[in-house]
Amino acid sequence: MTTSIILNEQDVSQCVDEIARRIVEKNGSGEGVVLVGIRTGGAFLAARLQKAIARLNVPTPPLGILDITLYRDDWTKIGPTPVVGKTDLPFSVDDKLVILVDDVLFTGRTVRAAMDALIDFGRPRKIELAILADRGADNRELPIAPNYVGGVWNTSPQQTINVYLKEGGYDDHVAIEEKRAA
Repeated sequence: MTTSIILNEQDVSQCVDEIARRIVEKNGSGEGVVLVGIRTGGAFLAARLQKAIARLNVPTPPLGILDITLYRDDWTKIGPTPVVGKTDLPFSVDDKLVILVDDVLFTGRTVRAAMDALIDFGRPRKIELAILADRGADNRELPIAPNYVGGVWNTSPQQTINVYLKEGGYDDHVAIEEKRAA
């Protein structure tokens, strides 16, 4: 496998801080704003965004975690017993600006599943999308685009972008990985 590091630890931190700054810049006092991370990588990044926003001396938005396993359109292909994680939304999403957070945007199907799941919890005023790494619009299968993004890397379908975070037991970095042909 070939691996190319596209973001190191400092880059990841800077991207999170920049996304936080743009969220605050766009939404002022942040009243009615909530962060919802898609389990697992998005949940880790949403917690980091919450801390980064708090450092900007504005009200800290509440944080929720969303598991989308049963909302995926490929869940039957995952295996006979998919592992369903816990959803934790300790607030109402009704009439809120929900910043949905995930680590990588590829086809758009994960985000679609997350929006379906969110709607089951209420009716947000608006949903915006914050992504650390976007694999480029040419890979999209659905018309979904991020409002806030750390960076865009146009990748081929044979490549993957993997986000490795301390919360998952790794040193922070983001890599483009490709399996070598046999």
